[in-house]
Amino acid sequence: MSKLLTGKPVVVPTDFSEGSLRAIEKALSLVEDKSLVRVVHVSPIPAGGEFGSVWASITTDDIVRGAKEQFQKAAERYPGMAGVAFEAKIGDPGLVITEFAGEIEAELIVIPSHGRTGISRLLLGSVAERVIRFATCPVLVLRGK
Repeated sequence: MSKLLTGKPVVVPTDFSEGSLRAIEKALSLVEDKSLVRVVHVSPIPAGGEFGSVWASITTDDIVRGAKEQFQKAAERYPGMAGVAFEAKIGDPGLVITEFAGEIEAELIVIPSHGRTGISRLLLGSVAERVIRFATCPVLVLRGK
């Protein structure tokens, strides 16, 4: 079976949810070489009043290290993820994801959508929506289960 993409990287943002794992599986199904799948987790910058940030007991290095450990645990549960590249970053998730995709000249971003609507979407914002808005490459949004 021939794959659909040309051989450039495919970015898959993850929040370690089941939807994110499905997005990784989808991305893997689209490429010949799974090293082209680049999974990225973006943690928001801790707000000044958040626990741990007040006394600087939680650093950005701690956050990145924690994300890498979470990804490793997920990769152990899903052997198909072995060999998939992972990056952990800090910042505004929608912007950082699209900047990362641009830096590596990604062919596609595969992102799950939690499907929030109405007030919850307005209050929480939507990473998928921001990625669609700012991406310079196509975005495949996976909806629901």
